[in-house]
Amino acid sequence: MSTRARVARKAAEPGIGLALAGGAPEGAIYEIGALRALEESIAGLDLNAIDVYVGVSAGACIAANLANQIPIRDMCAALAGHSGDLDGEDHPFVPETFLQPAIGEFFRRGTRVPGLLVEALSEWARGPSDLGLAEALAGLSRALPVAAFNGEPVRDYLRRLYARPGRSDDFRQLARRLVVVATELENGSAVCFGDAGHDHVPISTAVQASMALPGLYPPVEIDHRHYVDGILLKTLHASVALEDGAKLVFCVNPIVPVDLQNGNGNGAAESFNGQLVDRGLAAVLAQTFRTLIHSRLQVGLAAYRERYPEADVLLFEPRRDDYRMFFTNIFTFSSRKAVCEHAYLATRRDLRERAESLGPVLARHGLHLRHEVLADEERTVWDGLREQRAARNGHEAKAVDLPTDTLSRLAAALDRLEGVLDTAS
Repeated sequence: MSTRARVARKAAEPGIGLALAGGAPEGAIYEIGALRALEESIAGLDLNAIDVYVGVSAGACIAANLANQIPIRDMCAALAGHSGDLDGEDHPFVPETFLQPAIGEFFRRGTRVPGLLVEALSEWARGPSDLGLAEALAGLSRALPVAAFNGEPVRDYLRRLYARPGRSDDFRQLARRLVVVATELENGSAVCFGDAGHDHVPISTAVQASMALPGLYPPVEIDHRHYVDGILLKTLHASVALEDGAKLVFCVNPIVPVDLQNGNGNGAAESFNGQLVDRGLAAVLAQTFRTLIHSRLQVGLAAYRERYPEADVLLFEPRRDDYRMFFTNIFTFSSRKAVCEHAYLATRRDLRERAESLGPVLARHGLHLRHEVLADEERTVWDGLREQRAARNGHEAKAVDLPTDTLSRLAAALDRLEGVLDTAS
């Protein structure tokens, strides 16, 4: 059976879907930690054997990696700077890949300034009484760069990653269905790369387009059209998996608005005693964006329940009092290990708290919770990596190879203490 036939067969069968939202670099890292927790804690769940993957923005990168048979444990190892410890020599996520200034964009726009200035002054001189000088000079805004960072290094990184044996940068060559969602800039419509008519586009290019958040990355030109971040229209696009026949869809969304009034001290309460507006424009814009995105997500989930009553959609996301995620600096990866660990612990806690309701849902699809794994409240994301590495090498992994047990177990203890305080209050 051909690869294309296998993809068609999988899409037609009821199965499992995975929908990943955006959330900038720290959102992608959160998703990696959360997915690792799901993989370890749910028996029968193989994240590299999902029937249909749907990715938007930063989630598109993670979904494409999983569809290309890159294990989530390897992505965790890459965040710890040990990408070659498990399966091969994949490059780790580094700041230089995502945060290279868009020098070419600045230069191209800058060269337009003289011509735009002459045009503005000429227009003003022809009718100074009808057009003020300030209004005439407003046309210079066309010389402003449309993005701060260059998206091409992201595409190049993924293209190299998918060029390794057993992987592909071609949607049509994957054994599992992958859909990367972007927004067409000229008409504001969603485009599903991986669908017929759009499956000829390289996966790396589609991911670059889906991650092109206006202001941060420039629009990506594909077939003479421009595309930007897919999150502008929907947060998750889980409906793509549901329409393909998935009966169980796991959704991970790292974007939630922060609740400073009803928080319990998770992550930053002691260090922040003022109002959100006191943290400036960036915090206000972030809260506004997160609120819009999350409210839209809630509306979408309600619609899914009505349109697909026979399907189950399981959403995993940070709690609204999770200050640590809100106040993480999206322009640095210095805390990437901490964010990954935090997402892992938070998701495990979520699974424990929802175990009674999740059990029957998972059972309908041949899955079940590993209660013995969830019962180990001191377990960290790095423990599993050490265990697998030790089994692979036939000996115990050195503790210095990954983040220390002391720090990781301290984080786990703090999360357990937080849960006790929640119960007491």
